[in-house]
Amino acid sequence: MSEAEQVPASAPDAAVLDALNGTDSNGTEALNATAKFVATPEGTALAYGSLVLMALLPIFFGALRSVSCSKSKNAADMPETITSRDAARFPIIASCTLFGLYLFFKVFSQEYINLLLSVYFFVLGVLALSHTMSPLMSRIFPASCPNKQYQLLFTQGSGESKEEIVNYEFDTKNLVCLVISSVVGVWYLLKKHWIANNLFGLAFALNGVELLHLNNVSTGCILLGGLFVYDVFWVFGTNVMVTVAKSFEAPIKLVFPQDLLEKGLEASNFAMLGLGDIVIPGIFIALLLRFDVSLKKNSRTYFYSSFLAYIFGLGLTIFVMHTFKHAQPALLYLVPACVGFPVIVALFKGELTEMFRYEEASPEEAGSKDESSESEKKDQ
Repeated sequence: MSEAEQVPASAPDAAVLDALNGTDSNGTEALNATAKFVATPEGTALAYGSLVLMALLPIFFGALRSVSCSKSKNAADMPETITSRDAARFPIIASCTLFGLYLFFKVFSQEYINLLLSVYFFVLGVLALSHTMSPLMSRIFPASCPNKQYQLLFTQGSGESKEEIVNYEFDTKNLVCLVISSVVGVWYLLKKHWIANNLFGLAFALNGVELLHLNNVSTGCILLGGLFVYDVFWVFGTNVMVTVAKSFEAPIKLVFPQDLLEKGLEASNFAMLGLGDIVIPGIFIALLLRFDVSLKKNSRTYFYSSFLAYIFGLGLTIFVMHTFKHAQPALLYLVPACVGFPVIVALFKGELTEMFRYEEASPEEAGSKDESSESEKKDQ
């Protein structure tokens, strides 16, 4: 469950992330149930309120950034488009990954697996946090400081057969972001502090919402419907999620201590929210924002309705979990809310057919269309 994709900027990586995140939330409830610590009402309210706020930030800003990302011609900022075929396979990949981790932790040493995962997520986290900070750094970077341009180029072969393997352009601002992100990464590796974990988690979530794009609403319904079944099955049907959650250490969840008021920054009894319960609904909400933009009506009706639906669904998850003292699959509540609210709004506005007909071209198709339009202009 969740109490609660760079995220990796590819569909398979996002699938892996989603498979893992469900585990954390599941584990959260299991761990909290067995702990001797009893949270105060104030501590519980602060923890869950902070988790809700942290979940909303990457969805809101990631959706806004996804609009400009879809128009970008920079190869480094190109989104990864999820097709209906990808969406149908997503829950299967997530389930295989989750069960594979379960077997790994049963067979191999938990210490060595977590060490490898820590190094892997350190690299991903530094890159994700650096990318997240870039727009902010562009605004606050002193104009008096020289902003030099750099290029990292790797080629293979020579002469006419030379091929580019890596061609990455960056500047001084990007280097500053990378240094700051690396410091956070070292802090996380050495201390596993919850604030460092959350910085990486927020960066993963924001990058996932920004860079993972659904091509149409139907694909979004397939993806959310499949993960709805996935989340319910692995939470209520087996103990796999709980087992993996107890063993897995990685910044794939947001955490907030329920004993912060008593112990300060050294608090250790956490409420948790898996990143998949942020990213998966988030990419659907971002799609609806881009649909709003395509209507050119200067309104964000579908975006705001789905955003409010997410708040309602997450609040309902926390309420049920707190009332029944049992892990809940968050997508059980988030999927009907995030899909149902916009559909009802579209029915009232008479735009349901238009909403389901809206489709985004993949970066390759968009590029070919731009080239053809430019060639037509030259011919004219």
